[in-house]
Amino acid sequence: MADERVESAIANWASRLISNGVDYNDFVRTTSSIDRWDEWLDAWTATADAHRELAEQALAEGHRRSAGEACLRAAISYHFSKFVWVIDPDRNRNATEAAARALYDAHELLGTGVERIEAEYDGGLAIGNLRLPEADAPVPLVVVIPGLDSTKEEFFAIESVFLDRGMATLSLDGPGQGEGGFYSPIRHDYEVAVTAALDALDGRAELDSRRVGAAGVSLGMYYAVRTAAFEPRVKAVAAVSGPYNMGAGWESKPSLTREAFACYSRSANDDEARDRAQRLNLEGVAETVQQPCLLVTGARDRVIPWQDTKRVADAIAHSEWVLYEDGTHVCNNIPFKYRPLIADWLRDRLG
Repeated sequence: MADERVESAIANWASRLISNGVDYNDFVRTTSSIDRWDEWLDAWTATADAHRELAEQALAEGHRRSAGEACLRAAISYHFSKFVWVIDPDRNRNATEAAARALYDAHELLGTGVERIEAEYDGGLAIGNLRLPEADAPVPLVVVIPGLDSTKEEFFAIESVFLDRGMATLSLDGPGQGEGGFYSPIRHDYEVAVTAALDALDGRAELDSRRVGAAGVSLGMYYAVRTAAFEPRVKAVAAVSGPYNMGAGWESKPSLTREAFACYSRSANDDEARDRAQRLNLEGVAETVQQPCLLVTGARDRVIPWQDTKRVADAIAHSEWVLYEDGTHVCNNIPFKYRPLIADWLRDRLG
């Protein structure tokens, strides 16, 4: 029988893995082989390595698209091998780097035209993947903001929803996230990373700098709303399942969430992590947001109670609120509902 942390990961995150690109059969096969949490990274790394081998075989036979698709599967498996797995920070970092390499290989093989963007800010480095839709005129830009342990490697499928609607995407690793976490721990003032990234893109002929939106998931909702409060270039926000105060109800959060926050905030212990989480608080900030915001969540969310997200919506003057009764955390069990909703809403607001 699997230990409590393995059971928690499966119960809380199964739909997230699958909706972001993990094959259902891979999920069942891999998780069924894991009894202890310390086995999680090895099991998912083995799955990722198997897809890497398939990519190499396909490439050797001249099948670039098949190789690219296999690299995508490898990237997402490497990513989730270290997802909230912080037992060994060095191995976590190795998996982070492996996920990034596999995704860039996938982009190259699939010919997506992705461009890596790096932007320095106070003590850190924001790293983003810029993708452009097929268009002649300058297009709107959506900054896709991860949560606690999501990264740009997780967003290939979400990016496609925006790209198909004529919007460019910049999936961002900021403080405490993926490659960005190598340079800076979690910061409450996440807007510094978005501002640096937008500065780096300033003047790009393909992008309409007057039409910038932000899309955030989970803790990324907090980041997106805070960014809107302090970065006027962001004209609209659509976000899903985020907290009003990350430190509120700390003891009731899943233990894996608390452990991951402690690691990525570089806290010495759980008490210090809770104190730092308390700084990620929208009180007095959400009320200053003047941009339109669409905030979405699910009534079955066991990670961040839907009431938290509703509190954020209530504090923002120009907000719209959507609650899916059947939705889990980030509504990952119903991506076919929330993803078109936020993409269409942002397209309508950005023009």
